[in-house]
Amino acid sequence: MGVRVPAFATVLGILLGTALPAAPAGAHGALENPASRATGCEPGRGAERSSAACRAAAKVSGAALAEWDELRVPNVNGRDRRMIPDGELCSAGIERFRGLDLPRADWPATRLTAAARHTFRYRVSIPHRGGLRLYITRDGYRPTRPLTWSALEAEPFLKVKDPPRRNGAYVFTGRLPRGKTGRHLIYTVWQTSDTPDTYYSCSDVTFGAARKRPAKQAPSPERSEASPAPGGQAPGGSPGPVDVTPSPVAGTSPASDRSWELLLAAGGIAGAVLIFTIGGAVMAVRRMRIRREL
Repeated sequence: MGVRVPAFATVLGILLGTALPAAPAGAHGALENPASRATGCEPGRGAERSSAACRAAAKVSGAALAEWDELRVPNVNGRDRRMIPDGELCSAGIERFRGLDLPRADWPATRLTAAARHTFRYRVSIPHRGGLRLYITRDGYRPTRPLTWSALEAEPFLKVKDPPRRNGAYVFTGRLPRGKTGRHLIYTVWQTSDTPDTYYSCSDVTFGAARKRPAKQAPSPERSEASPAPGGQAPGGSPGPVDVTPSPVAGTSPASDRSWELLLAAGGIAGAVLIFTIGGAVMAVRRMRIRREL
């Protein structure tokens, strides 16, 4: 009988091991860039003292805010909208984290640029495999109202599976939503693939205006080879032909110059006639004197 007991215990242990579900693994994490409310208000980071929203959350949740990596719900299996109730998205419906659900407009926010590429960091205390889905709030979002599923866009703007882990965080790059301005919220869902847990986090952000590229200037038309460059320079930079035609005197015109030329010509003719007439008269007087003397 003493031989059969160990054998029975072994068989019982195998049966129990196969019948009991595996305990959830410690796959903990939250979005760190842009900072989530859980990581931003974590005690010891300074924001819990400088931010009025973090102080208000601490009054509701107390020491639970130190558990920034524990906003997880088991056995969701992609049924997020059914499992997480409206108004409790940031706490994942967990009572001790209700301080993160407070509808306020002064949560610490990360400034972003719409349509820009951004490097995201999902901080983890224990790594695990899984996929991340990032949603953005719709236009007209009001942070002073409880966050509901209808306030989020229907489809995630970014999805990533098993991103690389660097320095204690999953790091991945993606394009931010287009056309967003002002205050918004990024809602991150991390569904692990080798545990039954799904993690949730809220990141408050502010979108500035999109950067505009400077307009390209049209190239200036090239000068033709026949036209000299300014300053008597040829297009190639060597001295070109210089225009030496005198410019008319100020206050005169070519027509007036022509009038003066005609006037001078007429005066010359009149003077010649006058000289000829006077000369003829002198000769006539001399002839008369000679005749009298004879």
